[in-house]
Amino acid sequence: MKQESSTLKIYNHNELFDLFNLKKMTLDNLLLKNKKAILNKWFNLILETYPADTATLLKKEKDPFLNPVRSTIAREIETLFEELLHDMNADRLSASLSAILKIRSVQDFSPSGAAGFIFLLKRSVQEILRSEIQKESVLEEWLKFHSKIDELALLAFDIYMDCREKICEIKVNKAMADKEMALKMLERIGFPKEKSQKGKGSDG
Repeated sequence: MKQESSTLKIYNHNELFDLFNLKKMTLDNLLLKNKKAILNKWFNLILETYPADTATLLKKEKDPFLNPVRSTIAREIETLFEELLHDMNADRLSASLSAILKIRSVQDFSPSGAAGFIFLLKRSVQEILRSEIQKESVLEEWLKFHSKIDELALLAFDIYMDCREKICEIKVNKAMADKEMALKMLERIGFPKEKSQKGKGSDG
């Protein structure tokens, strides 16, 4: 009678922890374990907010010097993710959000569209950890994590509005400087400043 051959399965470190339940699988553990996949998904979802040709360029060129926008987004969303998992340091969150929103504030986005990239993290986590976050053991943690993302989105919106306000100030200051330069040029060619101002007032 032929004896059936048996093979010994070799478990890696993570599998042993899961198999013998030596490590409680909290949401934080799941997020850390799947960090790379979650960040990749989040990054690609952010790229989808751009026009197709821009998204293709951002995705294709990986050199940080040739493509600083891609490099900035990738670097800063990782910092944001780490802060969400830990103490949510206000200074680090603001710095990372500012780096991204300074870019998006000068691009063709509505306020909600510019700051809305934060909410795409929810979608990323849901798609990567769909079955795990439905379990009762991590559901409460997932709801808390949801709230932290919402808080981050509110901060992002405030920072975006600050960026837009600064852009408006720069435009106003530039317009005033251009006007002053134009008046000086008129004076140089013999057109008195007082005459130009009187002519402007007598139009009405």
